[in-house]
This record gives sequence, structure tokens and C-alpha cells, in this order.
Amino acid sequence: MLLLWEFQMDPNQPWLTLTDLGRLFGISAVFCGKLLSEAGLRDPDGMPNDAALDGGYAFRRPEHNANRSILWHQQRCSELLLEKGLQPMDEQQLVLQWADLLAALDEGSPSIDASPAQMAEDLPGHLVPAVNQRLQLLGSSFQVSGREAVAAGNKK
Repeated sequence: MLLLWEFQMDPNQPWLTLTDLGRLFGISAVFCGKLLSEAGLRDPDGMPNDAALDGGYAFRRPEHNANRSILWHQQRCSELLLEKGLQPMDEQQLVLQWADLLAALDEGSPSIDASPAQMAEDLPGHLVPAVNQRLQLLGSSFQVSGREAVAAGNKK
């Protein structure tokens, strides 16, 4: 049986998780997936269908980590999302929003249960340096180190 998800992934093209694709447009992974389903690219279980795999919209890595084994082609899927009326978020705006959120969480709030370290786990890796710089400008001691967040005074 020919496995249709054996589409050859081009390493020079950006492939993203559904979460990261949604972040480009300021939407959740759930909503992004819904839009891709409406565009005819996902089956009823939320997996990429034959059209998505054959058309190069999606790629299924051999490992079976539920959220990380499916990758979506940034350019092709972005074009579909643009056709749906979405606009990509400006990266600078993302940096400002992340830094403001993490600084506020670091200061603490009785109404928010999440810690800055927990929230920083969702920060796209390519934004870490700019967010850390913005946090310093805001006077926050909190810094994100890769996927591991630490207070500036507690670095190992």
C-alpha cells in the first residue's frame, strides 16, 4: 500500500505545526485547523487528507507524536488563510504582546493561574531574543532561555 504522506518534504521550505501556523495570523491552532478543514485539507478526525498530503500542504513525519508529527507548509497554507480574510500579525506586534504578557505574569496577578514560565513554553523560538530584549527594556527580571524560562537572577 502506498502511503500518501510520504510526500517528500523540502527542507528549504518552512514547515510549521498547526499552532505555529495559527500564531502567524493571531489565531488558535483549533481555529486554524477549522479553517484548513473548511478549505478541504483535513479529514473528520483533523488529520491532513489525501488532497493536503498530495498537494504539498501537509507533511506527516514518521514519528507519531500527536501534535508534532503533522507539519503544514507555511506559504501554501498562508495563501489559503489570506483567502479566508485573515491578515498575518506583524512580528514586532507579537514581540510587544509576548513581552507585555510575560512581564505582567512575572509581577503576578491573583486572577491568573499561569506562571510566566508556563506561558513562555508557547513562545515561538525565533521570537525569544527580541522578547528578552523587550523584557529588559520593561525592567522585568524575567527572561526566556530557549524553551526554558528563568528569572534573570536565577540563571544557571
